[in-house]
Amino acid sequence: MMKLKFLLGLFLCGWSLAQQYSVQNIPDALKKNASIVIRNAASDYTIKKVDEIQIVENNAYTILNKSGAEYSAIYIPYDKQTSVHDIKVTLLDENGKTVKTYSRKDFADYSHTPSFGLYVDNRVLVLNPTLTTYPYTVQYSYRIVSRNTVFISDFSPLRTFNVAAQSVKRTIRNESGISLRTKVTNTDLGNVAVSISGNVTEYAFQNIPAVERQPFCPSMDYLAPKVEFALDRFNLEGIHGELKNWNDFGKWYYQNLLSPSTIISPEIKAEVQALNLQGSVEDKVRTIFQYMQNKTRYVFVAMGIGGWQPMTTEEVRTKGYGDCKGLTNYMRALLMAAGIPSHYAVINSDVSVEKFDPDFPKMGGNHAILVVPTEKGNIWLENTSQNIAFNHLSYTTTSRNVLAVKDNGIELMNTPVYPAERNTEKIRAYVKINPDQTIHATADFQYGGGQYDFRMPMVTLSGKERAEAMKEDFNYLNIQNLTLDHFTNDRNKAEINYKLNIHARDYSRKLGEDLFFPVIPFYKTAPLVMNDERKLPFETVFGYQDSYEITYESPQGYAFTDLPEPQKVTSEFGTYSINYKMNGDKLHVTRNLTIQKGIYPKEKYAAYVEFRKKTANLDNSKILITKI
Repeated sequence: MMKLKFLLGLFLCGWSLAQQYSVQNIPDALKKNASIVIRNAASDYTIKKVDEIQIVENNAYTILNKSGAEYSAIYIPYDKQTSVHDIKVTLLDENGKTVKTYSRKDFADYSHTPSFGLYVDNRVLVLNPTLTTYPYTVQYSYRIVSRNTVFISDFSPLRTFNVAAQSVKRTIRNESGISLRTKVTNTDLGNVAVSISGNVTEYAFQNIPAVERQPFCPSMDYLAPKVEFALDRFNLEGIHGELKNWNDFGKWYYQNLLSPSTIISPEIKAEVQALNLQGSVEDKVRTIFQYMQNKTRYVFVAMGIGGWQPMTTEEVRTKGYGDCKGLTNYMRALLMAAGIPSHYAVINSDVSVEKFDPDFPKMGGNHAILVVPTEKGNIWLENTSQNIAFNHLSYTTTSRNVLAVKDNGIELMNTPVYPAERNTEKIRAYVKINPDQTIHATADFQYGGGQYDFRMPMVTLSGKERAEAMKEDFNYLNIQNLTLDHFTNDRNKAEINYKLNIHARDYSRKLGEDLFFPVIPFYKTAPLVMNDERKLPFETVFGYQDSYEITYESPQGYAFTDLPEPQKVTSEFGTYSINYKMNGDKLHVTRNLTIQKGIYPKEKYAAYVEFRKKTANLDNSKILITKI
């Protein structure tokens, strides 16, 4: 009888699981636009004490089609402070019937690092259970115990597009007696339901439809609701600290992460003395920065107090490499040896701007840079590139704030804002139109600000590789010959300059005995699609200004006639102008386009498309040259 009851229990358990995860139980509204449906994502956090947190994950994802197959993979990161237990994985068919089960022994165990990493402590367990037919469901659970309590991950129902969620929950049991602060951000995609009972709080989202990516929409991090967490007292690799405010955290950071790694050795002092520094503070900082660039290279390192402590300055000096933490702190040490104060600065580096909240201190950031205060203003240094200009930040680190770590706390400081007018592409071209419909063009190109960043990959290429890259950029021209000369990377002005010589066929077209050709040879407009069902806001992630001056020479026996009228288009998204002027027998064209950075409501998308269509149509204007 006992055996019968046991078998019956197993049967009922299996039947219940099959019923629960049958694809038929997914509402049709959640299948729309979805490649994957999160059937259940339940995470239970138990904060035991300042140096112990336990997390139980129980998740089930239904993969609806091939586009969602990548989400079958299970990744469980761990390190020396984190142990993983009780891993169970079940692969189910569309009816919720078990096809296969897995355990920890089926997982591969890898170093958890980018391919360019050198030293890392982190590991990751990986399993990719799949079926060849869709849909299917992956259900898995595991438990982790960690001594590091400074990081409590954000809670959000959606991480990417084309994913729907039936039930996403997080339960937090705070048994530590330490205050846990939370920050709830609701958005148009959903509101978090919060329920509190004693020391247990549950955060939940239900039935969140999939979001289909639309042109120019912001990232899911911006669109999705979320909850953030931070303990007032924490542990990181055995070192306790307080995170009640930024100053307390900054003192802990400086004393425990930076000071032990900062050694101003006699060798470092000798390095700086040998530079024979002259001039203003800015001149001295430039000399030291470019010296540091020339003797170091970037290598990813994720060791030392949770991957947050830099390599020692002596290690960087002797080995000649480091990651953003090590190189930034080494540069700080060189400046200290020269008597110039600077601040190690933690930042969120990304195309989309992410700022630290002055009123919600928590551990964060993914990059380190250096700020050097001077009487003339702050100098900002990106220390991981051997080629980037002095006092120039890339477009992924401007227009946001940093945690500037000082001995007496953290100061939130704003990085520079590069307006559109600073992120420039300037082209000065002379184009000769030939009677055989070919053109010969010579053009000077200059890039500054954020557009300097876009051209930085060319710095490390050979001359031949640069020319090939330009042919690819202008693949819409029928190029017969292209040469690239006078390439320079001005590391003082943050400018890249070069000259192109191009011979291309079929640029003009015959119209009887006359010829006509497009007015802008070095720009190809991308088509914009108007969607009547615009559901998401849109973002112009990068503000910039393009300025073109082009002089055209007509063939012998031809003349420019019927020039288009000058045009100007103005909108809140930017401005555009194009002008035509005869200079003797040559035509001079000036064209300027400015796009402003911003996030706009969906209701303005039609106006943005209309603005870009107008500029595209004007860029596609044709010039007629008449046979005399």
